This record gives sequence, C-alpha cells and structure tokens, in this order.
Amino acid sequence: MAQHDTDEPAGDEFIDDTTDCEERERAYRERGTARPITVVGHPMLHRECREVTEFGDELASLVDDMFASQRAAEGVGLAANQIGVDLKVFVYDCADDRGVRHVGVVCNPVLDELPAERRVLDDSDEGCLSVPTAYAELPRPDYAVVRGQDASGKPIAVRGTGYFARCLQHETDHLMGRLYIDRLSKRDRKRALKMMAEGTARYETVPND
Repeated sequence: MAQHDTDEPAGDEFIDDTTDCEERERAYRERGTARPITVVGHPMLHRECREVTEFGDELASLVDDMFASQRAAEGVGLAANQIGVDLKVFVYDCADDRGVRHVGVVCNPVLDELPAERRVLDDSDEGCLSVPTAYAELPRPDYAVVRGQDASGKPIAVRGTGYFARCLQHETDHLMGRLYIDRLSKRDRKRALKMMAEGTARYETVPND
C-alpha cells in the first residue's frame, strides 16, 4: 500500500461526500451498467493498477458502471480492477461509525500514514466482493485519510472513521494489487478461501480460466 507522511488538512479541505448521497448514487447507477465481479485468482487483482491520467467521458462512464456494479453486488466499495479495469479508481457508498452515509469516487488514491496517537486498531470482520461469502477478522486503524483526485482530476482528500475508514483502506489496497486475505495469517487465509469455495456468490462473477 502506498503511504506518505503529511500533516492532516483542516476540516474544510476534506470533500463533502455526505450531502445528497441518495440522489448522487442513483444518478451514477442509473447511467451505468452492472458488470461481473472478478474474484481471487484473477490476474488483474494481484498487480498494481495504472494511474488515471485522462479525466474525461470514458472515466465518467466507468465510474457510472462501477456504481451500478457495486449496487448489484450489494457492496459498500468497489475498485476498478474488481470489474476488470486496470485503473486506479474506486467508488464507495459506505456509512461511518456514526451511521453517516458517504458516497464518492477517488482516483489515484494514497493513504496518509497516521501518527501514533491516531493508530487505534479495530479488529472487526472484513469481507470482499472478490472473495465472495468469506469473512475474517482483520485489524486496521479505525481512522483513515486518503488523498487523490476526483473524476474531473481535481485534488481531493477523504477521511473516514470506523467501517468507512476500513473501506478506504480496503479499496486502496485493491488498486495496489492486494486483497484483504493477503494481510491474514496463512491459517486465516486458508480458512477464508475454504469459506469462499463452499459458498455461492449472490452476484455475477468472472470465471477464472
């Protein structure tokens, strides 16, 4: 995961991703088309994605499809490589630890390295659309800041707490070619893959050849 040291910006420097969530998510989704989800073993999930360099209609269409795919799979976050696209972009529709809904898109995300006093670990269960039906406890900081660009190329910073913080970290990991099961012990990873093998995804997936 790419990280960098930086001072946290003032509150007004973070984007507002909590206003008109229902309307914004619906607009994205209704313009888009749901695509099948890639699952563990697909090459696209296991390598770092390419930087987004063009912020035009093609990217906007991809973002629409990502929101449609995320809703179809009942997810709270989705990275582009989870629908087979080699670009550093993720979308999210996720609540934080206060139950506040956040909806947005981040291109070329980079996680801040947290100061020691902010690194409070939450060992809740984590799951992934690309590892369907499997869950495992995974300690992650309960606060996260990710920096990148919006779909028009404007620099942005997004912060999250609780489950939303986990989402931001999880999706950024995806774009670096890392699944959450890659952070587990060998035993827990094996258990998660067994759960996946024994379960049935509730959404369309891409078969691994």
